[in-house]
Amino acid sequence: MPITKSAKKALRQNIRRRKRNLIYKNKIKDLIKKVKALLGEKKIKEAKELLPQIYKALDKSAKKGVIKKNTASRKKSRITKMVNPKSL
Repeated sequence: MPITKSAKKALRQNIRRRKRNLIYKNKIKDLIKKVKALLGEKKIKEAKELLPQIYKALDKSAKKGVIKKNTASRKKSRITKMVNPKSL
């Protein structure tokens, strides 16, 4: 446990930030799992409808610093390739 006043404050900040970051990360993971499940069931139209939500979640988390910009870009690219296999 922290001893100094500044260390106690840093711990409080860390706990708050971790909760916020986990919300963003879990949202991304859940959406990607939904898309993969829909693709497994051959429901491509429904999967395409989830793409904007995934893009929004990835862009927001990259903006907030939860994930890096290139990571968000890579995830968007891969999920788009899965949904639209023929498009380049």
